Order: sequence, then C-alpha cells, then structure tokens
Amino acid sequence: MNRMEKIHFLIDVLLEEIPEYRPIALPFAQDEVSQRRLLRSLMNVRPPMPLTSEFLKIQDEVLSEEREEKGVIRAEELPSVSADPRISLWQGDITRLDADAIVDAANSQLLGCFCPCHGCIDNAIHSAAGLQLREACHQIMSRQGRLEPNGQARLTQGYNLPAKYVLHTVGPVIRGRVSRQDRAELASCYRSCLELAAGHKLSSVAFCCISTGEFHFPNQEAAQIAVKTVTEFLQGETSIRKVVFNVFKNIDKEIYRTLLGADKTAETGAERG
Repeated sequence: MNRMEKIHFLIDVLLEEIPEYRPIALPFAQDEVSQRRLLRSLMNVRPPMPLTSEFLKIQDEVLSEEREEKGVIRAEELPSVSADPRISLWQGDITRLDADAIVDAANSQLLGCFCPCHGCIDNAIHSAAGLQLREACHQIMSRQGRLEPNGQARLTQGYNLPAKYVLHTVGPVIRGRVSRQDRAELASCYRSCLELAAGHKLSSVAFCCISTGEFHFPNQEAAQIAVKTVTEFLQGETSIRKVVFNVFKNIDKEIYRTLLGADKTAETGAERG
C-alpha cells in the first residue's frame, strides 16, 4: 500500500467503529492533506476501544514515516543555556524530541484531547504517538477509578514518538488570580515528573510549558516556577542528565532565555573558546 491507501484504510476502519461521524467525513476533499486531517480528526474523537493488529501495523507505518519526515531532534545533543550544563532550551514541536521522556500537559481524564485537530500539546502528543497511547491511559484510569489529581505524574510508553516514554501530568486551571495552591500544584507537576523519571532511571526529560495554554497560567510566573523547581531537583542525586524546556511561542522562548541566563551562558562559552 502507498501512503494514500494506508490513510484510506485507517479512515475506513475508524468509520466502521464510529459510524456517527460518516456525515462529517463525507465533505472532506480527497487530496492527501485533507484525508490525513480527516484521519487525525477521527483518531482524536475515537473513544478507547480494543485495537486490531492490522490497524496498528498500518497506523504505525504512517506515523513512523511522518516522524522521520519531520526530523528527530536528539535531546541529549542540545546545547546548554544555563549555568547547569544539564539544562537546555529548545523551541519547536515536542513530538520531534528524542528524549527518554517528554511531558504531556494532560487533562484530568488523562485520555488525550478529543477535539479534532486541536492545537493543544495534549492533542499533538496523542496524535503523533498513535491510538495505543489513549488505550494505555485508559488502562491507568480504569485501575485508578477516579480523575487524575493535579500535580502528580503517570508514565506510559511513547509508542510512535521518538521519545521512549510520556510523562502525563495535570496542571492547575487558572480562573481569576493565581493562588498559592495553584503555584504549589504547578511546582508539584515538575517535581513529580522528575521523581517518576528518576525512579525509572531515565536520563533525559523534555518539559512543555505546563498549564500556560488552555489552562491560562501566566507565562512568566509559570516559567519561574518551572525553572526553580527543576534547578532545585537537580541539586540532589539523580539519574537525570538532561532537562529540556521545550517552548513553542516566542514569548516563552524569551522568558526562559532570561530566566536561564542564556545570553550570559553563550558569552561565557565564547570567552572560554
């Protein structure tokens, strides 16, 4: 099968499983870009259900091809931007990072974003990893029997991501002024992810900007909490040898550069050279 045939196969299987979406699928154009967007949309809205080996084989082939086309960035090779050589800053798509684990800013259901092609980090990670990730999260939630509390962390495989694992954490949702509890919960997200990663002897972790998007935590204060929590954690004995602050927006890049002393680090490196 060529790529278009694979996409059509996956769409047909999903529409058999969730036929209520057939009227929505019909208007999509037949070019590859439109059909791929339809496939992502159907994957986003599909509830957790058993997955056939044939579906997974074809899905994994499509996602693997796309992963290689986007290009993989090795987290451990990213330059330091801090006095601590283990800390890096990278702007781009977190699903391209080859780290031991990337962090997903999840919601309390922990099942990924169900809004078709939504721009949140949760949607991006689940879409690139494949439907196995939602099923793995569903298994966690079924055993747990309750919504995921803020500030904790759960670990799953990365499936079709370059990252070996995904750390799922739920940050606080800000409604009005930021409270002391909001700050404590956000710090706990970073600390819990690092503790869980270290508990599994992982060496590299890439953080997204937890709670700053759809959850409305102010960017500057969120970054301050992130840098402080990570820096304090790295002062202790740990397996973690690389922490990447992954940003997507320019505003977050500049905030982190300032907090991490990126310009000063670059100047110092130049002097040593």
